[in-house]
Amino acid sequence: MPQSYKDLEIYLLAKDLAVKVHKMTLEDLPKFEMYEEGSQIRRSSKSIVSNIAEGFGRRRYKNEFILYLTYASASCDETKVHLEMLNETRSIKKDLFEEMYPGYEELFAKLFNFREAVIRSHRT
Repeated sequence: MPQSYKDLEIYLLAKDLAVKVHKMTLEDLPKFEMYEEGSQIRRSSKSIVSNIAEGFGRRRYKNEFILYLTYASASCDETKVHLEMLNETRSIKKDLFEEMYPGYEELFAKLFNFREAVIRSHRT
């Protein structure tokens, strides 16, 4: 087990994606979306990062660690929905959606696999 949440691949990927989402909402969204859907997607993307870090901080308690990884996965799904809505309402360009969405699909898969590994091998 890594010594810090900052050493986790899922944390690094989630943080990178959250920074990209933050910049996208400030640079690419129409003004009215910056405060509506933009605010929502910023919160959900940052929630993934926070839940990974908080879960890692509770790693001594297997069930809590798993719970926070579940929260991170749920926030990942929420972020994907916000991206879909921004794409379908044409608030972001299709190429931007196609650039960002696969990152969250990859992150979700990595979160799932990491969570499953914790379930199988974590020692309490």
